[in-house]
Amino acid sequence: MSKAVKDLPPQAEESPNLPFEEALKRLEEIVDSMENDDLPLESLLAKYEQGTRLARHCQNRLAEAEMKIQQLERKSSGQFSLKPVNPAQENAEV
Repeated sequence: MSKAVKDLPPQAEESPNLPFEEALKRLEEIVDSMENDDLPLESLLAKYEQGTRLARHCQNRLAEAEMKIQQLERKSSGQFSLKPVNPAQENAEV
């Protein structure tokens, strides 16, 4: 049996302050629980919804990181700096 995964309210999983590593860890625990535990259908659906929110959060955090990396510019002095990122503008260009 896997360790119990506590259900979180949706706003906790979608919080922009939730670290990527923590969200990924929770997602892995949910998947493990769904694969190894004999859960009733209602519990499986709740865990699936929770996992979907966490997966979306992880994807958003990775997209933000990728955008920041793409904005790195090499200055003439050899140092790196970040240009301000405007996600609305980036999404409009895609």
